[in-house]
Amino acid sequence: MNLLEQLCKIHAPAGNEKMLSDFLINYIEQHKVQWKVKPEVLYGDEFQDCILLVFGKPKTAIFAHMDSIGFTVRYGNQLVTIGGPDVKTGYKLVGEDEQGPIECTLTYDAEEGELTYEYAREIERGTELVFKCDFRETEESVQSCYLDNRLGVWSALQVAETLENGIIAFSCWEEHGGGSVSYLSRYMYEQYGVKQGLISDITWVTEGVQPGKGVVISLRDSLIPRRSYVQRIVAIAREAGVPYQLEVEGGGGSDAKELQRSHYPWDWCFVGAPEDNVHSPDEIVHKADIASMVSLYKVLMEKL
Repeated sequence: MNLLEQLCKIHAPAGNEKMLSDFLINYIEQHKVQWKVKPEVLYGDEFQDCILLVFGKPKTAIFAHMDSIGFTVRYGNQLVTIGGPDVKTGYKLVGEDEQGPIECTLTYDAEEGELTYEYAREIERGTELVFKCDFRETEESVQSCYLDNRLGVWSALQVAETLENGIIAFSCWEEHGGGSVSYLSRYMYEQYGVKQGLISDITWVTEGVQPGKGVVISLRDSLIPRRSYVQRIVAIAREAGVPYQLEVEGGGGSDAKELQRSHYPWDWCFVGAPEDNVHSPDEIVHKADIASMVSLYKVLMEKL
């Protein structure tokens, strides 16, 4: 969990993923020699801050978004949300502007719908603020801000250690409208003929999805994946004996929306651990669900 804690503490709100991208590139370069297959590592201007890891002869791609929700300083002490963060008066926010590091307090006026910060000075406009990380681990769970989606990134890195054939894509902007998966998926399709996607992201604990009962295979959210593809994934999970839960939701979305709307014939399925206290500083995930997530991804990347 040390790596997961490091990931959760890195400042990478949607649109400013560079610090996390640089961290991952350094981590990959240090560790890839120990992996079963040494991947081709693709990054640079052509991919903005995204990263592609290409292993062997790929048929399937894992998409894990690097960015988090947060806040942008507007004028005076006003804040604008990045994505859909939980907002409660008293949350601690951190960031940095030209005058130095910042730790301030979020204030939410529910009647007016206004978000502001309390701090000793005015923070420079355009500064991004994120939840202050308080990483907590017990025998059963991990709790922190930004498990969505640093846990999806962490899981993909665990899969990378033994992956023989496949692509892992670390994407940007997912929490605030997306944008990067569109060009990443085009590149993968045109260069490698890959058209099967797995979304390594974190979903919600609900009345039908419980912590500790296994990784979630989503049958639908606001979008509907191709049924035959999802059925293949469920069959592989059942045969492998990996604990899993089936999710049916009418809202929410992920990097999959850009695959669904692609000009290329991509199949996709959301596969991820469920968390409670979504988009707050106190997101919590059961360790049994983390273990089943990694196990299922390893099987799917081999069998699909």
